[in-house]
Amino acid sequence: MSDQPHVEIYTKDDCPYCEKAKDLFDSKEIEYETYNVTGDDDLFEEMVDRAEGRKTAPEVFIDDELIGGWDDTSALNETGELDEKLGIASDGTTDVVEHRTLIIAGTGIAGLTAAIYAGRGDNDPLVIEGDEPGGQLTLTTDVANYPGFPEGIGGPELVNNMKEQARQFGAELKNGIIDRVDADTTPFRVELTNGDVYTADAVIAASGASARTLGIPGEDELMGYGLSTCATCDGAFFRGEDMLVVGGGDAAMEEASFLTKFADTVYIAHRREEFRAEQYWVDRVHEHVEEGNIEIMKNTELLEVHGSEADGVDYVTLAHNDQGHPSDRLADPETDQFEFDVGAVFLAIGHTPNTDYLEGTGVTMDDEGYLRTQGGDGGGQTETDVPGIFGAGDVVDYHYQQAVTAAGMGSKAALDADEYLEDLERAESASETEAAAADD
Repeated sequence: MSDQPHVEIYTKDDCPYCEKAKDLFDSKEIEYETYNVTGDDDLFEEMVDRAEGRKTAPEVFIDDELIGGWDDTSALNETGELDEKLGIASDGTTDVVEHRTLIIAGTGIAGLTAAIYAGRGDNDPLVIEGDEPGGQLTLTTDVANYPGFPEGIGGPELVNNMKEQARQFGAELKNGIIDRVDADTTPFRVELTNGDVYTADAVIAASGASARTLGIPGEDELMGYGLSTCATCDGAFFRGEDMLVVGGGDAAMEEASFLTKFADTVYIAHRREEFRAEQYWVDRVHEHVEEGNIEIMKNTELLEVHGSEADGVDYVTLAHNDQGHPSDRLADPETDQFEFDVGAVFLAIGHTPNTDYLEGTGVTMDDEGYLRTQGGDGGGQTETDVPGIFGAGDVVDYHYQQAVTAAGMGSKAALDADEYLEDLERAESASETEAAAADD
């Protein structure tokens, strides 16, 4: 009889965070049972009851203990508490697990492209998946602009294909989260949150970015109870409700368009007059506006979310000012604050780069945490200020943030790392030759 704990995961169709949860337990070689609540009202009500009123997927249980959704499960994994609950925690020793030529942080498009190129270059890459395996693309149901797929391709499918391709070229993917990189040692010392320690001659930071929240009243209390950062994960749970999407970029437009399949009406609140989204998505949204599925509220901001864990989101407080950014003009008599009834709220307001683990290395970052790389012409464009540490994807790119540009940067980082490693090997060989000559 297995000594493993009993793990249960409630899932639904088209739920990328559900796939992340299953991938996490797969990577730990932990068996689990899944219950798909899509189209099964009784099973959905069972999940809501066991999850203390939460109406989002996934919901994870270990030996009948509620662990929570993906964010809760990922947070426990980051601290090592999840391994403790699963009975697979490390013994706390800090011995180096092994030395690797190259470690890549992140399994988004940039990290996986770097892994493919590094594997083909015989650099034996170890890829640490991070707390969002697969990156942001796993939250995209339809990738229509990635070259080579005229009919489009699902984000999770594209990521899984790239993972398999990376493995075929010799990359090893490991579940884990990098806590810090010590750049004062040679080779680099890479410490994971579960206590594992690796050394590496080079590191590629391709750890992506995480969804931002607003920090407004009601946000913490109602996250998962009608407030979400993933429409594809949770939209179907609020079928027939009026829904609010906050944001004005590509993600907001895409999520609003997706939610029209379930919502009575989708409202988009954007704090400016003009959207930042590419014209394709703006046109899609305006098509839905003409059909009566979406209404746009420009120069409008979300100030507070009201509701309860038992009943979910009841209504929100919004502010409007024709000059935009109304939260900065609350004292302005022209600013109108008003209550607005919606049954669900989805935040799509940008991302924060995952670069905390590089603090103290000497790598230069801007005020928001994006890495500074050399750029320019010729080789070495992805080099940071620390020789041997390279950056690729959304940890560097705060402007384009496209899958195809992330892939391009990932390939550059792998090629730059390969050149660095070759120079390192030549320098070590020359040093050994000089030492041997001195001994003679």
